[in-house]
Amino acid sequence: MSSHRIGGAQLLVIAKEPVPGKVKTRLTPPCTPREAAALAGAALEDTLRTVARVPVARRVIALDGAPGPWLPAGFTVVPQRGGGLDERLAAAFDDAHKLSPIPIVLIGMDTPQLSAGLLADAASLLGSHDAVFGPATDGGFWLLGLRAPDPDLLLGVPMSEPTTGEIQLKRLTEAGMSVACLPCLTDVDTMADAVEVAALAPRSRFAVALAGTAVRS
Repeated sequence: MSSHRIGGAQLLVIAKEPVPGKVKTRLTPPCTPREAAALAGAALEDTLRTVARVPVARRVIALDGAPGPWLPAGFTVVPQRGGGLDERLAAAFDDAHKLSPIPIVLIGMDTPQLSAGLLADAASLLGSHDAVFGPATDGGFWLLGLRAPDPDLLLGVPMSEPTTGEIQLKRLTEAGMSVACLPCLTDVDTMADAVEVAALAPRSRFAVALAGTAVRS
């Protein structure tokens, strides 16, 4: 693995401030809105702390809401722009690229089980590929890396659908891009997802937060 290639990339996290009633609404019920927000906050903190361990040139968070004590030092905060998720993802890539015109690896806040090594691999792969793609078990994707972002690669892709990942990957390949694929991970959307992910990362803040809820799997 080339540390030079890793250092020449940036990591971008697209996230929501963990406010009760506005995040992880598919977990309510069985969770209360406050419990769901606590789980979202724990997942976000796990994600950001993992990102902070990867030796990249820049770390950016495209945030819907306001920063809180969960945000580690060393992140540049940009506000999310756009309506649908496809627009917000395209805008986040654009804003990060304007800050630093180097390859970008984008992730969300729903995979607290991810490792710094996996993110380093994604950054390294952009040294030899146009794009890196991480599929999710629900049919979406948990990671998208682009050497040179283009809004047309994302705009119009239907998000949060069982075919989202398939359509997004097709969009990349039809643009003539060389694409490296990463392992499939589970996004936390449902309580079953939460239990599965907590078991994969039993020492994570997310697992501790899940154990602290009144919900029993």
